[in-house]
Amino acid sequence: MKRVLVLILAVALVAGLTVSGSTQRPPKVGIVFDIGGLGDQSFNDSAYVGLKRLEKELGAQITYMESKTPSDYEPNLASLAREGYDVVWGIGFLMADAIKKVASQFPNTRFGIIDSEFTDEEYAALGNILGVVYKEHEGSFLVGVLAALTTKTDKVGFVGGMQFAVIEKFEAGFKAGVWKTNPNIDILTNYTGSFDDPAKGKTVATSMFRQGADVVFHAAGATGIGVIEAAAELGKWAIGVDSNQAHLAPKNVLNSMIKRVDIGVFEGTKMLLEPDFKAHTMVMGIAEDGVGMVTDLSNNASLSAIAKAQEWAEKIKSGEYVVPETPPAKAADLQ
Repeated sequence: MKRVLVLILAVALVAGLTVSGSTQRPPKVGIVFDIGGLGDQSFNDSAYVGLKRLEKELGAQITYMESKTPSDYEPNLASLAREGYDVVWGIGFLMADAIKKVASQFPNTRFGIIDSEFTDEEYAALGNILGVVYKEHEGSFLVGVLAALTTKTDKVGFVGGMQFAVIEKFEAGFKAGVWKTNPNIDILTNYTGSFDDPAKGKTVATSMFRQGADVVFHAAGATGIGVIEAAAELGKWAIGVDSNQAHLAPKNVLNSMIKRVDIGVFEGTKMLLEPDFKAHTMVMGIAEDGVGMVTDLSNNASLSAIAKAQEWAEKIKSGEYVVPETPPAKAADLQ
């Protein structure tokens, strides 16, 4: 009888162990996507790469949910928490309020959010949150240099999705990179107001190309797929974002600004699973290999342009040059 009792207690103890303690089962990790969803060939797909890496390297049990409207954020996040997921991610800054609310309701679940951070007071109140933010302006500076060294018309373009501070950092870095290379280049700018409308992206980019731009950089999620389509149809250059988008138009994607959302999800999850995790913000820039540009054979920029961009990358990494986070109005505004 004593042996049976000991065995029962041992089984109960093993069953009760948490992932953040002595791990006796694979962690459960779930992602809630914004309305852009999977298939954007960019931001969300990069996050999914990180999720799949967790499955492969940590043996994690993974799942994801897509949000059709912003009203889906809270119920989707809460659903994964109720299902016993150890770590739940919100992919995109628009989920910040929903993350805070749901994290307070499920204190034993740990939550991560890409592209948003919280105050020290909020972290103190909600010790189960990790914010992951990127220095998008640094990576965008590099492709701005490439654009300036590639254009034949001295006119380039930037297409953003929704006009929020995160997307304005892409614009800021791109403009700084262009104008630090050639202050006489004209930069056309347009925000589409959407991350999931390729047709709108194509219309806006087509207009820019017809106005004389020959290189257009997008930071617009799935909307940017239309930017690349326009470049392919008109024989111009597009610059992709977040992931390497060369495969969408191998002859017309000059380069892509790489934002390692996959690393944020992978490394952030490992942090969240630590038993002594403390709520904080993880910042990823060039120095942390969180942002950059494409340098493999899919890159279409000239070797000299890549070399110049890499020179700037070293200056940024060392702190010799600080890229602005807000868009300059003109070249003379840059230091």
